[in-house]
Amino acid sequence: MNRINKFKVIFALFLTISSFCAHSQSNVFKVTLDAGHGDHDFGAVYSGRIEKNIALAIVLKVGKILELNPNVNVIYTRKTDVFVDLVERANIANRANSNIFVSIHCNANKNTAADGTETYVMGLSKVASNLEAAKKENSVITLEKDYKRKYEGYDPNSPESMIGMTLMQEEYLDNSITLATKIEENFEKLGKKLRHGGVKQAPFMVLHKAYMPRVLVETGFVSNPTEGNILNSEEGQDDIARAIAEAILSYKREYFGSGTESEDSRPIRDTSTKAKPKTNTPVAAVKNAPKGTFFKVQLIASIKKTPLEPKNFKGLKNVTMIYENNIYKYFYEETTSYETAQKYLQEAKSKGYGAAFLVATKDGEKISIQDAIK
Repeated sequence: MNRINKFKVIFALFLTISSFCAHSQSNVFKVTLDAGHGDHDFGAVYSGRIEKNIALAIVLKVGKILELNPNVNVIYTRKTDVFVDLVERANIANRANSNIFVSIHCNANKNTAADGTETYVMGLSKVASNLEAAKKENSVITLEKDYKRKYEGYDPNSPESMIGMTLMQEEYLDNSITLATKIEENFEKLGKKLRHGGVKQAPFMVLHKAYMPRVLVETGFVSNPTEGNILNSEEGQDDIARAIAEAILSYKREYFGSGTESEDSRPIRDTSTKAKPKTNTPVAAVKNAPKGTFFKVQLIASIKKTPLEPKNFKGLKNVTMIYENNIYKYFYEETTSYETAQKYLQEAKSKGYGAAFLVATKDGEKISIQDAIK
């Protein structure tokens, strides 16, 4: 082989490896796990059951399970007994450009009979019990240095004062509800070990500052002697961690694919008989929307309007746009086939849209991917 041909072979190999690396990177699903409290912030403490320790133990177990998947990158807000400001926890996820943010805690109540898990999404709920939960977790900011300046205008004793949520945060509400629902459904499968309390909405500061689908999981009540002992046990923590990790992986497969053709082409079976919360919201005021169920790849959402030309979308053609709640949402392709949609998703990721995900519509209205598959 002469020098020129050898150079061509090496160059071709370089391009192949580069392409493979770029494609692999685009398939990496980033999860930020947040263990609530830490160091001098013990969280809830009852009869030697300490929230900060239980939350950290569960987070490390969840992370260990997720890290077995080569297409998942786990980011931790803390892996040891240290104190991290609430806003910094969210910023860690933001800087990593994570796909989801999961904050793990334990609940507590003066009524030691109170029990059950709860998984929260961000929202200005007026339900008294939800606001009390938010007050408890948000009060952590008073332990931070210079918290009045850092959280100017926010009163931890009045979660309703959390106003001015960005448009982009609203954009992630449906996905947050889906993730929270999966977690609670997995808790339900634990049977008598833990009573699942369902998906709820409350203004948690740590969720407010994270710009991605995000949930806060109250894994149970440490104040309840029976449930608290489960939370404080190795077996109980293993069960809870497995339930959360499996929910995260199910969410990844549903919205982002698995990175492997065999898994991506496999429909997700939903064996739960429990009614899901209605999350259907109009995609947009689209006139004469086609009847039927369709899958699209959502590339980005922006306050900026961009001409629908391939050069503006890294060469991707057939990009469409809708305008909803003062946000421009850009979609790639449209198909009635879930398998074909997965291929479009991988194509978008290979072009550099690492945060792209699938959405589904029925007769012009947004529905969950699971309902669309059915």
